[in-house]
Amino acid sequence: MLEAILLTVITAATPLVIAALGELVTERSGVLNLGVEGMMIMGAVVAFAATQITGTPYIGVLAGIAAGAAFSLLFGFLTLTLVANQVATGLALTILGLGLSGQIGESYVGQPGIKLQPIEIPLLADIPLLGPLLFRQDLIFYLSIALVIGIHWFLFRSRTGLKMRAIGDNHASAHALGINVIRTRYLAVMFGGACAGLAGAQLSLVYTPQWVENMAAGRGWIALALVVFASWRPLRVLAGGYLFGAVSIGQLHAQAFGIGIPSQFLSALPYAATIVVLIIISHNRRTTMINTPASLGKPFVPER
Repeated sequence: MLEAILLTVITAATPLVIAALGELVTERSGVLNLGVEGMMIMGAVVAFAATQITGTPYIGVLAGIAAGAAFSLLFGFLTLTLVANQVATGLALTILGLGLSGQIGESYVGQPGIKLQPIEIPLLADIPLLGPLLFRQDLIFYLSIALVIGIHWFLFRSRTGLKMRAIGDNHASAHALGINVIRTRYLAVMFGGACAGLAGAQLSLVYTPQWVENMAAGRGWIALALVVFASWRPLRVLAGGYLFGAVSIGQLHAQAFGIGIPSQFLSALPYAATIVVLIIISHNRRTTMINTPASLGKPFVPER
């Protein structure tokens, strides 16, 4: 029973971790993209459609990543090239993604999906409890762990990561030092979109291998809150993602056990937990201000 619960927690937490990691990199460059929800749902529908057409879920994963990255390019063009308001553009991107995904996925509603099968690591997969949890998982789970490690190294150990953090903290000074601010931000936005698309692919190929309209169900917004919860640090994103995943799964098991709590309250629990966490974080303004990229959400127009 414990193993089954932990497996569902991992499955529920993985898309949150991946989407939050992508948004973390985007925000570290000084760009606030509120369109994570829209990019996730586009990744989900395109991944499912590509899998149905080709019969190969791995192609679906690649298609979901490409869809998220392409959708993020639209955001980048509007906010970085045309210098549109980042908040309004992100919200518009989410609304567009929800509507467009419904249109694309209309013919796939009710069709049985092809699940992305777990990869079993010989010998290690036979270890009691830890084996199924860590060594008998799907590709996207392993990618989420690799992303945590890789992004942490990139941000705090690499020269390129240092430049990107410098842009996020003061884009004018970074530009004066010869760093290409717009190009770096474009790459960061595309990476964030690719991660959101990958998270969406996990929803339609692993978490619930089928297409359901609006199946992201607010996870993109939770991922945005998770970045703040983690103070823009990748390792904390991993811990926070599993915490939120446990809350999401906990309310499902509470309903299964027949606990006498209204189902509406249990369904709202993950989002209520998000609000509580943000309130707790807001009390420590000094820590929040230290870690927040100073140029976050501010437009940049290079001198000509």
